[in-house]
Amino acid sequence: MHIDIDRDVCIGAGQCALTAPDVFTQDDDGYSTLLPGREDGGDSPLLREAARACPVSAITVSQTVG
Repeated sequence: MHIDIDRDVCIGAGQCALTAPDVFTQDDDGYSTLLPGREDGGDSPLLREAARACPVSAITVSQTVG
């Protein structure tokens, strides 16, 4: 999986970190970021749900080809 967080769109609502805390966290400014080593989502079953939970659609999840 490829996860992209548009930091220009993110408002720091934290819904991603609440939904998939094994993948997302918030940085010191409160914006969404990926946990180290979880850049591919780590097979989290809640990854896509976390992207859908974002109120401003700042997170995109796509399949990696290869």
